[in-house]
Amino acid sequence: MRQITLRVLSICICFVVSACSEQPYDYLIRGGLVVDGTGSAGRIADVGIVGDKIVFVGDAGNHVSQHIIDASGMVVSPGFIDPHTHAYGERPDEGVDYLRSYITQGTTTVFSGNDGGGPVDSEKAYQRMTEAGLGANFGLFVGHGQVRRAVVGLDNRKATSEELEQMKELVEKAMKAGALGLSSGLFYAPGSFADTQEVIELAKIAVKYGGVYESHLRDESNYSIGVVGAVREAIEIGREARIPVHIAHIKALGVDVWGQSEEIIEIIEAAHAEGIRVTADQYPWLASGTRVSNALIPRAAMAGGVDALHARLRDENGLSELKQAMAENLRRRGGAESILLTSGSDEWRGLNLGQYAAKLDKAPIDTAVEIVLAGDAKIASFNMNENDVQNFMRQKWVMTSSDGGDGHPRKFASFPQKYRQYVVDHKTLSLEEFIYRSSALTAETFGIKDRGVLREGMKADVLIFDTATYGPVATYEKPDQISKGVVYLWINGQMVIEKTVVQPSMPGQVIKLVQ
Repeated sequence: MRQITLRVLSICICFVVSACSEQPYDYLIRGGLVVDGTGSAGRIADVGIVGDKIVFVGDAGNHVSQHIIDASGMVVSPGFIDPHTHAYGERPDEGVDYLRSYITQGTTTVFSGNDGGGPVDSEKAYQRMTEAGLGANFGLFVGHGQVRRAVVGLDNRKATSEELEQMKELVEKAMKAGALGLSSGLFYAPGSFADTQEVIELAKIAVKYGGVYESHLRDESNYSIGVVGAVREAIEIGREARIPVHIAHIKALGVDVWGQSEEIIEIIEAAHAEGIRVTADQYPWLASGTRVSNALIPRAAMAGGVDALHARLRDENGLSELKQAMAENLRRRGGAESILLTSGSDEWRGLNLGQYAAKLDKAPIDTAVEIVLAGDAKIASFNMNENDVQNFMRQKWVMTSSDGGDGHPRKFASFPQKYRQYVVDHKTLSLEEFIYRSSALTAETFGIKDRGVLREGMKADVLIFDTATYGPVATYEKPDQISKGVVYLWINGQMVIEKTVVQPSMPGQVIKLVQ
């Protein structure tokens, strides 16, 4: 009898030890279609989360968990990574509401400081964000335009050798602080005033720390060197600096360059064959977003800043020539009816430039000058061709982005728009391709090693969305509408969306390039 009792006790002890050795999951996601981000076919599986890590992907059997999430009939994927936003410059003190437009698309990480606009002092910027709290993970580029502004100012001239050395020092300091790379906005002032060699020298600094050269091309249309020439310039910078090149919001802007997507793709594929890494991001809309001034006014007229520009716009002696250049820029973008005014005065917001000009009984260019002098306005500029959009989208090196900013639905709806229009409707991409281009490809491109894939040991940035409802709500007329269909979302293992409701949590972390 005593032997039987001891044997039973021994079995009980072994059971207890075994059970205790298997730590229960904080969250166990059961029965969803797991699309892991690698491009592999989706499979029905379970996902276990402990702390801020994914600890299991497979069949969890009878494993215990504090919280069990039934994902049957839904997709479980990595949280999306948005490589191009303007969120840093927009940051309000709104707690969890900040970045709500992104997380409700399924985005768990955003990058900012694109188009050459990244802060010069990355260390200070990262510290500020950490202290304030983040609703999503956040990475930053150091901006060539801001670095040039800090050293050269807004002058339309070549930097001196001494100024170039100062700019190098600023880029190096930012990269040491964890910046993802050097961004440029060569279409915008003051970046447009720099020659190619200046950018090459600064890119050489960024690559020493593992950074990427990320660029708004000098031309996306035929404003100056043409979009094909601008792509060649970006590749030349990559070749000379020996740095990976990333092209921001790739497009063929304006009727004059429609169809050039095929030539651009050939050029980039040739660069790949040469050993130069070239990638791009893209938002799934036919309208770009910018300001009236950026769309229509030649860059030379912007030298010296806003006050100098306004003086030129009031100077009758040179205004006729300036208006002629503006009229040509308006033509290449499709005319006054293709420019939707999305911010500024109630008198014009929601009208296209042609409608507002007719309301004033003035010519469109005269109306545009008045708008700029009144403080400028954001616009949605309808200038892209569907064939080009899909040509770029099919490329394995093109990832999803939003270029999120106020006045355009892309800030609130780019990822669901791409899913609904180009996965479900047009079938341009498969579900697996869409998720890969929205997660793992972006992480791989920018050196983020612990996110972007559903795999044991990775950070628990996890998305569950309902394929029947996941889609955009925002429109060009009402661009600030929250998207639908994200049922659950975790960032660093903390739930930020539960049963479609955004939670009051701020688990985001700053993303620094690991040296």
